[in-house]
Amino acid sequence: MTLNPRRDPLTMHDESARLHIDGDRLVTASGETVRLRGVGLGGWMNMENFITGYPSTEELQRAALRRVLGQDVYDAFFERFLEVFFTDDDARFLADLGMNSVRVPFNYRHFEDDDRPMRLKEEGFLLLDRVIETCARHGLYTVLDLHAAPGYHNQRWHSDNPTHRSLFWTHRHFQDRVVHLWEALADRYKDNPWVAGYNPLNEPADPSGERIGPFYERLHAAIRAVDPSHVLFLDGNRHATDFELFADPLPGTVYTVHDYALAGFADSGDYPGLSRGRHVDRDYLEARFLERAEYMRRTGTPIWVGEFGPVYSTPYGGRPGARRRPLPRAGRPARHLRRVRGRLEPVDVQGHRVAGRRSRRRGLAVPAQDRARPGEEGPAGRGRVGRRGHRRPAPAGADRADRGRGVPGFRPAAVRPAAVDPRAGAAHPAGRAHGGRVRRALRRHRRGTGQGAGGLVPVRPLRRTGPPSPRR
Repeated sequence: MTLNPRRDPLTMHDESARLHIDGDRLVTASGETVRLRGVGLGGWMNMENFITGYPSTEELQRAALRRVLGQDVYDAFFERFLEVFFTDDDARFLADLGMNSVRVPFNYRHFEDDDRPMRLKEEGFLLLDRVIETCARHGLYTVLDLHAAPGYHNQRWHSDNPTHRSLFWTHRHFQDRVVHLWEALADRYKDNPWVAGYNPLNEPADPSGERIGPFYERLHAAIRAVDPSHVLFLDGNRHATDFELFADPLPGTVYTVHDYALAGFADSGDYPGLSRGRHVDRDYLEARFLERAEYMRRTGTPIWVGEFGPVYSTPYGGRPGARRRPLPRAGRPARHLRRVRGRLEPVDVQGHRVAGRRSRRRGLAVPAQDRARPGEEGPAGRGRVGRRGHRRPAPAGADRADRGRGVPGFRPAAVRPAAVDPRAGAAHPAGRAHGGRVRRALRRHRRGTGQGAGGLVPVRPLRRTGPPSPRR
């Protein structure tokens, strides 16, 4: 069995490296068995929030960067980002670790625009060309993975889906675009032996389970008409875990399972131990994997785990029994507090400080320039915010929608031009919004809609106006 069949760069297009299926194995043209062991190149041509740190989808992250940087700087940033994210040094490092493959997830937006469907862009193909050649120079196969398809083929963020609805399965237009893209990809790479195969859809989630089978058959036929030899890696339904609806295996196809351990999620318990009401140990993990891989074992086809999740038994460098702190969900105010100079500051998922509880220390007051003058408290019942300050009046001509955005029943404070807080690491208006009244509005809003205070103005550090007072 060959784990890392390295090739000299002069012979990296040697057809003897091409993979095909032989029973339940992948073998080269020369008959060597190959077990694919590698990594996924996440965060490059498909930017996911848990990798980039931005609590949303790639489309919304790019929109935010474009708004902050401007179009010219945005273009320059991503040109450099896409160029240096993965280089020869990275491929050499993976090969030295004994790996032999890289799964390359990509977003359809690199290849076409929504307002010009079916008109493919060369830029996306050039990016794939470079990563395939880079990997081949170091004996690494590549698996091409369409991670985000037009119309959203699953309901999650990793398909660049901000709606939590999958339109792909009910609109033929989106399916036609995916078939068209894969026909072009297959035609471009059909002669490249270091492309291990094509992974047409990552973690599809057809709600009815009735459309994924016919679509796979259509896609298989379209690709085989162009490229009869490359392996197809087809994920199961329900995020590559369910294969019950599939009939006999399609020729030249590996069915792909994703196996995330229940004890590896942020809300899990200790391992071994209880996670989401189940006792998770080695036996449970093995039984779960065998259940998910039953279709492949029954049909005698190769088993390939396209993604898996590890178990962190000792997180954070680990004392036995230590527990991970769950991350706040996007769109909700954070419940975590950080202490700065004796003051507790809530931090939201964007890293901004949000309105909320502060430490009960004397000597903290609103700077004079931020206080409202007499008669400028605003409408009755809405003037006072916190114990020591007043809301500043809205500027003349301020848009009503802007003043009312945020928590229902609470109008954000008027603000001066945006400032940058170096500790928050992001630009935000330098206004004032805090106090018990805001906290009560946040709680009412969370109970009512489950959404966050998107329009609240983050607070700036309060300036001490006198000597510190003794603790109470």
